[in-house]
Amino acid sequence: MATSSGPGRVLAYLESAKNLTGSACGLAGLALTFTGLAGAYWPVVVAGLYGAGALIAPPARPAVPDFPDGSERLEALRTDFATLRAYLGEVDLPPAAAGRLVELTEVLDGLLAPGWVSEVLATDPEGVHALSRAVHQDIPESVDTYLRTRWWTRITPGSEPPERHLERQLELLHREAEALAGGLREAESRRQETHTRYLEDRGGL
Repeated sequence: MATSSGPGRVLAYLESAKNLTGSACGLAGLALTFTGLAGAYWPVVVAGLYGAGALIAPPARPAVPDFPDGSERLEALRTDFATLRAYLGEVDLPPAAAGRLVELTEVLDGLLAPGWVSEVLATDPEGVHALSRAVHQDIPESVDTYLRTRWWTRITPGSEPPERHLERQLELLHREAEALAGGLREAESRRQETHTRYLEDRGGL
């Protein structure tokens, strides 16, 4: 491993800005030598100019990681949302909870549908994160916890009905989704108002 990395490091340095800048300064030192200005100390002059050039050159900078942008994350999230809906279609829920779940998934479906809404959402990292959390964590956890708790309730009756917690959880998630949609709507409204003010200012009205 060491033998393979050694030549690679040497090659990387030869191609680096430090070596190229130092070499250019070293060539300037050789030019001084040929003109007789460096005198008998020309090796020191050349080496010194090379070192100075290597020092002033900007350090090597690693490439910035290429992470998926908002559009790519939403595209992957649409696939995961379809998987989630298939799972929810196999779950037997009480009528009230099932109704709240339908309301929630309708809002999420509207936010994720390809079009200008999702294009606006893609520019909001916090919104994409909140949507991803709902699809990947909150909804599956709420439903699965209900199913597991319901089984225990059947063999140990007398505890609080688990569907109450599920209904409350789905209600809170629905509010979060509506708040996200409302924030996008307000952003578009502000954009419209800004354009109106721009036109008014441009026309001197």
